[in-house]
Amino acid sequence: MSLRTVVAAPFRGRGTDTLAESEFVVALSLDRDWYSPEQATRLVDVAVTEGLLAREDGQLGPTFDHDGVDVPEGFVPSEELLRGRSVFEQVLDAVVESGVEKREAVAAINRSQQSLAISVEAAAVLYARRRGIEVAEATERALAEL
Repeated sequence: MSLRTVVAAPFRGRGTDTLAESEFVVALSLDRDWYSPEQATRLVDVAVTEGLLAREDGQLGPTFDHDGVDVPEGFVPSEELLRGRSVFEQVLDAVVESGVEKREAVAAINRSQQSLAISVEAAAVLYARRRGIEVAEATERALAEL
């Protein structure tokens, strides 16, 4: 499951659009027992960096429609989500979640990268955009990294 699912869970569980950062950490660590408090704090930083959470005056809010995210019963996220994903990984995850087979997407992205002589991140964003897949956060990160 995705980082988006983990981020949505505390807001859905509390029925709100904003939470204090400390409430968010408690929801992930003590309420759901998914992460330690230190890991939950790290996850906040990763989600802010990836554009899934907005942080303002100690408050957090999702930057996407959290009500539309399904958090399956018994769901337990992996610790892999605690590391920041590259722009390429972020876009590829969005493409795969849209129903495109991963191998097909990677091959097409690689072809675009080679034929257009652009970075793999730019090729991935281009691939997603051509398929109507929203990757605005990744696009912003890719531009910032140039």
